[in-house]
Amino acid sequence: MNIMFVNTRMWLFLLILHVLEAGVFAVGIDSKQVNVLYLIADDLRPTLGCYSDPVVKSPNIDQLASVSTVFHNAYAQQAVCGPSRVSFLTSRRPDTTKLYDFNSYWRVHAGNYTTLPQYFKSNGYTTLSVGKVFHPGIASNHSDDYPYSWSVPPYHPPSFKYEKRKVCKGKDGTLHSNLLCAVDVSEMPLGTLPDIENTAEAIRLLKSVKDSHHPFFLAVGFYKPHIPFRIPRDYLKLYPIENMTLAPDPDVPKKLPNVAYNPWTDIRKREDVQALNLSFPYGPIPKDFQLQIRQHYLASVSYVDAQVGKILQALDDFGLAKDTIVVFSSDHGWSLGEHGEWAKYSNFDVATRVPLIVYKPGVTSPFPRPGEKTFPFINVFQGTREQFGKGRGVERVVELVDIFPTLSNLAGLLPLHHCPSSSFKIELCTEGSSRANLIREPKKKLNREAYSYSQYPRPSDSIQENSDLPDLADIRIMGYSIRSIDYRYTLWVGFDPVRCQPNMTDIHAGEMYLLAEDPGEDNNMFDELFHATVLRKLGMLPSWTESLKHHMMYLSSGLKSKGIL
Repeated sequence: MNIMFVNTRMWLFLLILHVLEAGVFAVGIDSKQVNVLYLIADDLRPTLGCYSDPVVKSPNIDQLASVSTVFHNAYAQQAVCGPSRVSFLTSRRPDTTKLYDFNSYWRVHAGNYTTLPQYFKSNGYTTLSVGKVFHPGIASNHSDDYPYSWSVPPYHPPSFKYEKRKVCKGKDGTLHSNLLCAVDVSEMPLGTLPDIENTAEAIRLLKSVKDSHHPFFLAVGFYKPHIPFRIPRDYLKLYPIENMTLAPDPDVPKKLPNVAYNPWTDIRKREDVQALNLSFPYGPIPKDFQLQIRQHYLASVSYVDAQVGKILQALDDFGLAKDTIVVFSSDHGWSLGEHGEWAKYSNFDVATRVPLIVYKPGVTSPFPRPGEKTFPFINVFQGTREQFGKGRGVERVVELVDIFPTLSNLAGLLPLHHCPSSSFKIELCTEGSSRANLIREPKKKLNREAYSYSQYPRPSDSIQENSDLPDLADIRIMGYSIRSIDYRYTLWVGFDPVRCQPNMTDIHAGEMYLLAEDPGEDNNMFDELFHATVLRKLGMLPSWTESLKHHMMYLSSGLKSKGIL
């Protein structure tokens, strides 16, 4: 036999073996795969310059947006950390993960669903986690889903253990556990803060993988602007208190059902808020303290922006910007006094709407030239307000469950199949949709019948101490909400916590907001537009998403006939 032929066969065998080990053969693309950097903020609504906020200073995220596709109408599936993170990391909705609180692990309680990083790991990626990516505790098996999702154990900053301790210096010089907690970093335990440590670790990891033959998937979860607002004191200087304003709609809407209201019990537990002696459930918080909360939230956003900027600059410094997809998003929003509410725990836009920014070199912007910097760090304290383009804006309504199939598509992995109506026994599928086509062609015609689906549980029709975050066993009502470009429609219906199923014919309350005339969602038109008998007939369907789609068809035809739409 020809020796050259034998050597060629052996070389091909070894090559195929190497490719199989790297997981590349399974996806049928070149071994030079694109990297992924997934940046996740905590409790961040789209209070960013690139989303036209006139006050906040977010130059580094704005710079990222200027070379990215910016989704202006992206929504979380539940406005609380644990359920939202499990939802978008598995691309399954809360009724499929069966996680509405923090007290179960989806692989045990619902199904052995493949996660976003796990899918990349199975395709040859080195997957790395820094900070708060999964929600900690039982919701991620006390391990951040390691080793399923990650190649090495996730990193958690040592200073985080002091996050809820008495480290906030009051006016009397003593230490407290406060909501408002701007600090001198040098005086903190360990002399640092969690997101500063997260940033340093993310940069260290980028340096360690820059010469690797395997692509990486690095997720970095920042802890801010989640409360408490324990941030470097200097960031408050960016927002003088005399320049702060109250929410444009600070009062509880007159026609808001009690079941829809969240009484912001988490911030009530902070010592500085307890000192205000607020009545339950509505308060209100004194106006001067409201202004301070809004000031600290904006300062926290600028603090996160600086961390994002340092990590993005590291992509440039290590020559990775030309080969790395960057995603910036959040787990959900946060109310800043709108509707007389604070925190998340609702179906309103301020709680469910999130930033979603996607950068892919050569697609959302040209490849950087040799030596050209894509993400030079911008120091927000230098006093100049950088002017950036708004990026490639997409107005279509999208959801966080879309991120998994979208990233898989952009990275060239095999596409995910859409889940059937019951998918508890299916490990890999998506309840979202790939939006890669909108990233490649953002100027597609706006689809006014695109919807996002969110939901929120309640223990009772009345407002209770556990209304914000009921345990699964206490859930009796679920608020299912549809958001289109034109309206938000929410039904509060009976819910069985044992079977994790709604009864769409058991309607407790409803909300309907026509956004063209009511963008703040303050004027509930439900009673004027609906008849309960018709809704009960429409509700007799197996899937709540299908049920609400039928509701929307009924609603749309009625509004169009009246010339409202």
